[in-house]
Amino acid sequence: MTSNVAQKLIHAVEEADSSTKLVEAVQNLAALGLEEAVPTLIAALGYNNPGAAVAAVDGLILVGSKAVKPLLELIDNYNYGARAWAVRALAGIGDPRGFETLLDAAKNDFALSVRRAAARGLGTIRWQEMPLQQAQNSQSQALETLVEVCSDPEWVVRYAAVTGLEALSLAICETQPEKLPQITAQLLQMASDDEEIAIRARAWMALHPLQNNTELPKIRFTESQEEKEVPSRGGGRRL
Repeated sequence: MTSNVAQKLIHAVEEADSSTKLVEAVQNLAALGLEEAVPTLIAALGYNNPGAAVAAVDGLILVGSKAVKPLLELIDNYNYGARAWAVRALAGIGDPRGFETLLDAAKNDFALSVRRAAARGLGTIRWQEMPLQQAQNSQSQALETLVEVCSDPEWVVRYAAVTGLEALSLAICETQPEKLPQITAQLLQMASDDEEIAIRARAWMALHPLQNNTELPKIRFTESQEEKEVPSRGGGRRL
């Protein structure tokens, strides 16, 4: 039944003969969150219809990790507009396979909306799906990039960098607590010196749990193959 519905909605997207009908058809298809809708949703990213692209991004995020591989292929093979929407979808999904793409986009993309999405996404990568050592290395890269993005000329990108740092602190407190002072220092600088009052306020909000030693949630990381092969000797570090 679900497959039949999906095929009807895919057909409706393909046959839409107006901008309004296209947006409605993509929204309906996106709401299913089905893997079989991914090719059509990805195609919608390149239709030069922002409403349809927004709906397609939402649908791809709903599908989740199963959409990541075709999204990464899209980034290499399609026009800039479609790639930009794909970056936003990867940021929303948070799959570690999109990390390098988000890292580059946050620093180098010429579109502020893409830099903003990438900066936010760098804080919400699903780190627990990486082996611990890889997660630590990637978090260090994310931290370095987010600190750099805090100097972006566009205030909305700097705002996203603050939210990215806040989210990143939740993971780093478990994996590399010695790096928390670097996050705190950057947020303090933003809270004190940024020209935009919204950013200063958001930075103070992000600082609150760090300064008050709030208990932050713990996450469990995957094991690398090498770690799996080492026999337990008891009293090991709990992640």
